[in-house]
Amino acid sequence: MGICRGRRGRLVEALLLLAPLVMILPVPLYNRASPELLGIPFFYWYQLAWLLVLSACLAAASRCGVSRG
Repeated sequence: MGICRGRRGRLVEALLLLAPLVMILPVPLYNRASPELLGIPFFYWYQLAWLLVLSACLAAASRCGVSRG
């Protein structure tokens, strides 16, 4: 992976790890019940969606670290 080399790779890893955290921390932005998705309030499905994104980001950051290793 060319994007994971050098300083740029470390920046990519940092962004992959920080993006989900930054989107989950400001709770007042998503602390509401509507819109619902399959009967699940927004508050819950927003966090669940970010857990899936976080998993993908962790896997990508891990691959960058392994390829650089």
